[in-house]
Amino acid sequence: MTSKRKTFTKEFKQEAVRLLEQGHQSPVEIARELGVRRNQLYKWQEQIHRRGTEAFPGKGRRSGKDNELAKLKRENDRLKEENEILKKAARYFARESE
Repeated sequence: MTSKRKTFTKEFKQEAVRLLEQGHQSPVEIARELGVRRNQLYKWQEQIHRRGTEAFPGKGRRSGKDNELAKLKRENDRLKEENEILKKAARYFARESE
C-alpha cells in the first residue's frame, strides 16, 4: 500500500500558523480541523519565525538535482569556512616565526 503525501500551499501554512498564534482554539483543535498533525503546525510556525517571508519556498521535498545542488552549496560554504580558518592560522604562525 502506497500513501501519497499531502501537500499544502504556502498560504495554507501561513493561515494555519495565524490560527495557532491567535490562540482562540487549542492546537489540537486546529490540527484536527485542518487535517494535519499538531506537531506539523509547530514546525510551520518555527519556519515562519526563522525565515519570515522566505519560509516555504518550494513544493515539498527537493528533486534529485535540486537536492544535489543544495548539498554542493553546503559543502562549498563549509570549504570556504575551512579555507578562511587555514588562512588565519597561516598568518598567525607567520607572525610567530618573525
